[in-house]
Amino acid sequence: MIGLFFLSFVFKKDTKFYKRRGSKLLSLMVSLFTSKYVEKWKEFFPQKELRYPPSFHSRVISCASLEVLRSYLSWRQTDCHDKNQYDTCLSELSRNKKMSEGESNDILKETQKQPKYDLLFNEFEIKYKECPDVARQGSFLLRQKVEEIVKYDINGTPVKRKRIKVIQLHSKNVTSRSFWSTHPYLLEELGKFEGDICKIKPELKRSFQFENKLLPSTWIVIRIDGCHFHKFSEVHNFVKPNDTRALNLMNSCAMAVVEAFNDIVFAYGMSDEYSFILKKDSQLYGRRPSEVVSVITSFFTSLYVMKWKEFFFLTKLEFSPYFDGRAICYPSNKILLDYLTWRQIDCKINDMYNTCFSVLVKSGGCLNGTLTQDKKPGMTKTEAHKYLKGTQTREKIKLLKRFGIDYSKLPLMFRLGSSVFWDEERTTNKMKGVLEMSDKKVVVDYINIIDKTLWNEHPHILMD
Repeated sequence: MIGLFFLSFVFKKDTKFYKRRGSKLLSLMVSLFTSKYVEKWKEFFPQKELRYPPSFHSRVISCASLEVLRSYLSWRQTDCHDKNQYDTCLSELSRNKKMSEGESNDILKETQKQPKYDLLFNEFEIKYKECPDVARQGSFLLRQKVEEIVKYDINGTPVKRKRIKVIQLHSKNVTSRSFWSTHPYLLEELGKFEGDICKIKPELKRSFQFENKLLPSTWIVIRIDGCHFHKFSEVHNFVKPNDTRALNLMNSCAMAVVEAFNDIVFAYGMSDEYSFILKKDSQLYGRRPSEVVSVITSFFTSLYVMKWKEFFFLTKLEFSPYFDGRAICYPSNKILLDYLTWRQIDCKINDMYNTCFSVLVKSGGCLNGTLTQDKKPGMTKTEAHKYLKGTQTREKIKLLKRFGIDYSKLPLMFRLGSSVFWDEERTTNKMKGVLEMSDKKVVVDYINIIDKTLWNEHPHILMD
């Protein structure tokens, strides 16, 4: 269901989508929707540039029965109507009566539906019920079986097959029996019901609005990971094992996220993942996990699509990138640093493995279990994985040396990952001969975050 700036996606009761993990579901859906929104902008606003990355909130609501689901949909449609009617009145008062927003709100405060109908008709000759359905009622997208011509036989007679297609509808009451019964696919997927919903139970409405909060006085880590990025990197011909353009794109997006959210004090990324650290006393979105996760994931996705051409100016974005996110709380600096240490160690392990794997596939061969440098086109992926299975760091370094690669001299961004944080510029006061701090700016650096040097030089990052 699509309403005024909100959408609701209804999953089947027995869905196993991403094993029903709430954080995964809400972040994936909002990320994919955001990606599509940015990509489709030009279709609907060809003359307008998308100047600021859009982002969306997302949450998961469980409806235990069909009655509860219908109550939820009824609530959202009623809310769509109420908000659109209010905003229509507000807009007309502002445009035609030259009223300020405050004055308009005072007039509309606590008015019911009928007085708003009367106001629009008597003052502005607007028949609200004749306004576009999409604004008053919202839109409903559902699957429906339709017949399509798939081919023609030798006599030229069309051969039809039933296909399931997504259609868009408008209805005065999406929870009415008449609407439900005219769409058999809904009955198949969600079941039948008796009677229409006349009034939403207050306790149900409260349950739809209830949300947990993250543990107070703890560091919040929002970790996002690319979804199906193996396929994404292959389709867009990423350089293996590391594509500098792709990594710089991720870093550029992360820097913009840190700049946009003041509560983010540090971010660490590698490959297609990034971890954003929010300060201990952060009250961002009231510490509601679904909002914090979804907005940061959504904002990052927007940036990724909008900045794509800056780094891949000759490569068309073939399909929508999207990410999943999750929130983790850490009560102390030590445990937070343990988490970052784990991520950087993982970066080193993965990069060394991927570098060896790439070399073996591109340059190495395996003949009777013996490594050779002259066999082309190299090992198969299966052979390379088998060859590297169980090898330790020292063995991998030795392997790379046989191909003329000194792992310690590869770019730090590949080996250590990327760290993004606010840095204070240091300038020398020539009159006093001392170092002074000037304006802060967001920087990206490729440094050892396991070592204490970074944290000693920038104590403000982990300041409680």
